[in-house]
Amino acid sequence: MAEHRDGMVVHWRPGCPFCMKLRLWLRFSKLTYTEVDIWSDPDAAAFVRSVADGHETVPTVTVAGHSMVNPSMRQVVRAVREHAPHLLDTGGSAKGL
Repeated sequence: MAEHRDGMVVHWRPGCPFCMKLRLWLRFSKLTYTEVDIWSDPDAAAFVRSVADGHETVPTVTVAGHSMVNPSMRQVVRAVREHAPHLLDTGGSAKGL
């Protein structure tokens, strides 16, 4: 699970409007990340509960081991710059990041 330690993971669930908004933005950002549906993965749901005070609050985003519960896009970008700058596209397609 190297991508989990060194990369970005977005924990989400179907029907969550906050998840939809963040996932849509991430698709346009050109950042590299993994998506995990907590309703399909009990271990992922347990992880989210472990960082969200026992709740299954999504989206929960982990960047290089640093977890954020329901982060803003700005918080995600800041975490990537600080903890995983290798995820930024150096080809210029991740404009504005």
